[in-house]
Order: sequence, then C-alpha cells, then structure tokens
Amino acid sequence: MNLEHDTWVVVADGEKYLLLRNKGDQEFMNLEVVDHDTSTNPPARELATDRAGRQHDSKRHSNDGVQSWGKSAMQETDWHRVEEERFAEDVAEKLLGLSAAGQFRHLLVIADPRSLGAMRNAYGDRLAPAIIAEIGKDLTNLPLDKIEASIKAWDGG
Repeated sequence: MNLEHDTWVVVADGEKYLLLRNKGDQEFMNLEVVDHDTSTNPPARELATDRAGRQHDSKRHSNDGVQSWGKSAMQETDWHRVEEERFAEDVAEKLLGLSAAGQFRHLLVIADPRSLGAMRNAYGDRLAPAIIAEIGKDLTNLPLDKIEASIKAWDGG
C-alpha cells in the first residue's frame, strides 16, 4: 500500500500507541512520530484482589433420583483485558478529536484484532470518511522502518 503525503497512521495495541504522519510521498514513505503514549496497565494478577466467586446451582437430579444442591465457580473478570479495551477506546476518542479539529484528512489504522474491534466500536462511522484502511496486526513493537515495510507490503487482505 502506498500512502499519500500527510496521511496519518495510528499503530496501537491495548497498552500503547504511536501516531505517525507520512512526511514523504506515495513512492517514498517517511513516517514521523506525531504523538505516542503507553498505558500503565499492571498485570492481571495485580488487579484482582480476590478469588473467583461461587454461585449456588439450582437443584440437580442424579441418575438415582437424589436431589442435591451444588456450587459452581464464576469466571473472574480479567481486569487487565478491561483496561486494554478502555485504552483502545481512549485512542479512538483521541482520533475523533483530532479529526474534528481538522488535523488529518486520511488515516490508516493498524492495531491488534482485539484493540481494533474496541476502537471500531468507539469511533463507529464517525471516522469513516478519513479511514483509508484498517489492518488487524500488532506492529507496536516494531521500529519505524519495519512499520513502513509492513504497510508497503500490505495487499489489502
């Protein structure tokens, strides 16, 4: 994929994002960092304070006709994942604000699939006129030249 001059690119996951601008042209991409941020999301073990809850089951009948009551464990909330989704939503809100301020006309969104889904839910159709493509990959840990190479190699599928 070739990016026009001044196209903005957001590269995000649930814990960090890079906001980039193509200072080059369609033939020679030159991404420069406009903004970046990292979440302070601690590991899930530090966010949970208790063991999973228990829930009483309704009456159960065994094969021999005896009625019994049981308990089952409830699945614990993954607070780390909740924070990752919240961070992705915050990135989407930032993009909406920048778009409303006229900061970019074209935007390429690159994020891991889970974060991309959270971002899509947050910005809905409001960024549709600016978004040229969405790529469901995690490129946040790559240097700029590798991000550029990944964008150039992307075939739209």
